[in-house]
Amino acid sequence: MGGRGWPRLAAATWVTGLVAAGLLSAAGVAAADTEAQGQSGATATLGGLKTYGDAVIHGDGGDLKVAAGLFEMSVDGGGMLQTYCIDMHNPTQKDARYQETSWSGTSLGANRDAGKIRWILQNSYPQVNDLAALAERAGVSGLTEQDAAAGTQVAIWRYSDGADVDAVGSRAEKLADYLEKNARDVAEPQASLTLDPPAVSGHTGDRLGPVTVHTNARGVTVIPPADAATSGVRIVDEKGRTVTSAKDGSRLYVDVPEDTAAGTGGGAATPAPGGAAGTATFTVQASTTVPVGRAFVSESRSQTQILAGSSESTVSATASAAWAEKGPIPALSAHKNCAEGSLDISAANTGDKPFTFELMGDEHTIPAGTSRTVTIPLQEDQAYDFTITGPHGFSQRFTGVLDCRTEGSGSGPSAQTVGEPRPATAGGTAGGTTNLAATGGSSATPVITSVAIGLVVIGGAVLVLLRKKETPASE
Repeated sequence: MGGRGWPRLAAATWVTGLVAAGLLSAAGVAAADTEAQGQSGATATLGGLKTYGDAVIHGDGGDLKVAAGLFEMSVDGGGMLQTYCIDMHNPTQKDARYQETSWSGTSLGANRDAGKIRWILQNSYPQVNDLAALAERAGVSGLTEQDAAAGTQVAIWRYSDGADVDAVGSRAEKLADYLEKNARDVAEPQASLTLDPPAVSGHTGDRLGPVTVHTNARGVTVIPPADAATSGVRIVDEKGRTVTSAKDGSRLYVDVPEDTAAGTGGGAATPAPGGAAGTATFTVQASTTVPVGRAFVSESRSQTQILAGSSESTVSATASAAWAEKGPIPALSAHKNCAEGSLDISAANTGDKPFTFELMGDEHTIPAGTSRTVTIPLQEDQAYDFTITGPHGFSQRFTGVLDCRTEGSGSGPSAQTVGEPRPATAGGTAGGTTNLAATGGSSATPVITSVAIGLVVIGGAVLVLLRKKETPASE
């Protein structure tokens, strides 16, 4: 397979992050008390590269020897995950925190071969842990765990990164060729646990929602707002009955009594003249195996991973609710759209007056009873951090990094996979030169920093486009 370019220069990440910081400061938005971006599923900490062999990446700048294989992650609340890399041009970061996400929020969203990667995961190690059977299918003899992990990772890289890469070991290489040749499209797996939509709003005295549970778990525990006992805010079903457990497809509502005091339910809001207002958040939690093929991303710019195996693990999802007696009543959520290179903010207004807000210098109005999507085009690797404010003290913050591409720029090798234990770098000797993976700073850092600061001055403005389509808001 032909090479697709070498890793992005470290300066690109630094520059776009600093440009974003400059633009967001110029927007002049207030600091936020809460952050809600609809994160759901499993949250885990990277443990390192555990089962691996060697591979060689061929590129215009020469050959680079790297470690290729399985990572392990520990799940918050209990459980272990095994993953492969789908972002070979970036290093991993030690103890990086990862969040389960949909393919649309990663490079897989624009990758027509994403389904083939899932087929490889389902038909190779560790899902197929009978190495003799796997070896027979691939026409290999004496396949070891290291061979199987390396061969599987190489086959994935050929589809995830468009890489010209070979396994060093002959057995691993034969397995990689077999997997690449036989891969077929398989649909994206469902989330382990998510709530849709992740934000609702309505009038005091109403049931706000519905919020639908989507999960592969047999059941979930519903955790009410932290101050539910004093505020009277309850999580209920369609008939108004208090809910403590739910399952896939369950429709949940936030019941807000008419006499609910302002600023109750968690995430307090300031009362406005003419009526009380407030916000609340609730959580659903379950124990399940995370579906093979789910993507995992880190806001620390640690390389994107895809799930190869899961023990019984703790997963959770959170939804927010906002209410008021009258006026505009917004509900906001956001998701990364890698196919469009943007962050999409879903804005609904269930109030009786328009909801107007300013974002990055542009003003947007959501008429009463409608919803729209505000699209924010972002550069690759661009950090974003902004807050949308509204009536009754409403404030919601969105932060992250747009990390959608795997292809690099530049003329030679750069940082590759960083793993544990040896080599904590995945570099090696190839073509008579030694290339060690970078884990962060380097001797070039002062130069990169000075260049980045200079480029901030000429950073272009980010445009915000408002889709014209209007749809009825949630009741």
